[in-house]
Amino acid sequence: MTIFRSAAIAGVTVGLLLAGGASAAPTQYHHLGAASTGEWSGVLGRLTVRDAGVRAGTHDFVATRLMVKEAAHGQLSWLEAGWAETGWAGEGKQRVYTYDTTRNAWTFYDNFPLADNEEIWISVHTEKDDVWQAWLWWRDRWHLLTTAKLPLGGRGQVEQFVEVHVDGGTAFPVPRITVDNVQVRDGDATRYWRQADVPTASGGSTSEYCLDWATHFDTWTAGTC
Repeated sequence: MTIFRSAAIAGVTVGLLLAGGASAAPTQYHHLGAASTGEWSGVLGRLTVRDAGVRAGTHDFVATRLMVKEAAHGQLSWLEAGWAETGWAGEGKQRVYTYDTTRNAWTFYDNFPLADNEEIWISVHTEKDDVWQAWLWWRDRWHLLTTAKLPLGGRGQVEQFVEVHVDGGTAFPVPRITVDNVQVRDGDATRYWRQADVPTASGGSTSEYCLDWATHFDTWTAGTC
């Protein structure tokens, strides 16, 4: 049985998705994008918002996000930020969100309303060992979304993904989502996430959803094939 708890806290909706036992229908995850094999102090990029065909009342979701992660002390820890459209909350809207393993919760930021084809910038980085920050560039300035104290030290592996979760049944349509200008952070310096400079493992296309690189690995699109 899958249980979703949510509560409104200071205008921000926080949800925790707990899984226990087998689902009545098969679920499918599709990870389209790339992850670094080395460690960096952050990742920055521009994400295009699209209105996907997520089905209401399900655990379908589309998330376009940047992440920093690391396995420390035998446990995987991470902080991710981006935009998501979910079937369990939000009434079909696309919303800015964060998730981290300290809270083990989705946090949605409805004070930053999004629209189809809107572009947002996300930065996930650290300026101090163990304290990681997620920032949103929206309406011409940076907004701090959250901080999380994670046992990563000052560096971790970084990811850029469109993640699609299909809650059983057939795949739902996902318009082409563009991710571009992706950069990794090395201390105070940044560099574009290019194949020659950033050792990378790339996620591939599936039978339902396709990934197309314009430049490995800083400019790409993903969505229904």
